Amino acid sequence: MKPVLLDTGVIVALLDRSERHHKSCQAALEAAAGPLVTCEAVIAESCYLLRSLPGAPEAILENVVAGTFQIPFQLSRCASQIQRVLRKYQDRELDFADACLIHLASELHSGQILTLDHDFETYRWSGNKPFQLLISLS
Repeated sequence: MKPVLLDTGVIVALLDRSERHHKSCQAALEAAAGPLVTCEAVIAESCYLLRSLPGAPEAILENVVAGTFQIPFQLSRCASQIQRVLRKYQDRELDFADACLIHLASELHSGQILTLDHDFETYRWSGNKPFQLLISLS
């Protein structure tokens, strides 16, 4: 099974039931076949965005501890590759977490992603491979 990348917006929507994409994210997560992988930047963003929702940051970290959210990414190993991704998309105001996910897709040979970010329709991994967005927001 190919890994499925997990982006910040999905984690936020899963834990915040008032978020308008909560149900579509929950359904997409249940349908995801592979292990969920992400990076520390996504975890940090999610914890920050959910800091006022009691128990949410702890729930995010519990998913990391339990292995539900896997983090195979290590910045010290791939900082120069992340720099290249940031330079490639400098005209799109790419954020650090997205750059890490783009690199992670290349590293894991999987462009399947749970995201609410439409920019992943434009981003490419391993040269020119499109991402497969697993959540339909239409």
